[in-house]
Amino acid sequence: MKKKYHIQKSPFVVPTTDGKLIEEHFGRASDGNSQISIAHMIAPPKWSEPFQTPEFDEFTIIIKGKKQFIIDDEVIILEAGQSIKIEKNTRVQYSNPFESECEYIAICLPAFSIDHVNREG
Repeated sequence: MKKKYHIQKSPFVVPTTDGKLIEEHFGRASDGNSQISIAHMIAPPKWSEPFQTPEFDEFTIIIKGKKQFIIDDEVIILEAGQSIKIEKNTRVQYSNPFESECEYIAICLPAFSIDHVNREG
């Protein structure tokens, strides 16, 4: 009988050059799922990404620390225990301009794809 669950014991660690840890538990890179991606992330102090306009909804749940979002020129700072949904086709910049690391969960619907994130620069 086929199991109706999958325990992820070894998430795919996405290679990065900016010091950010990305462990994808479910998604294109880890299990080929194009419907959803779920990743555990740790952004180091003073980390940032370029602005982007993703073609997917992104949900972020802050576990530890703080994370800054610039959404349509509005600066939003979330702390541990808070969450946000950013709708697809919204221009956003993610960063951690603070002195301590930020740990969070990111969920993308449909799954994250570098071809659909539309990073600037």
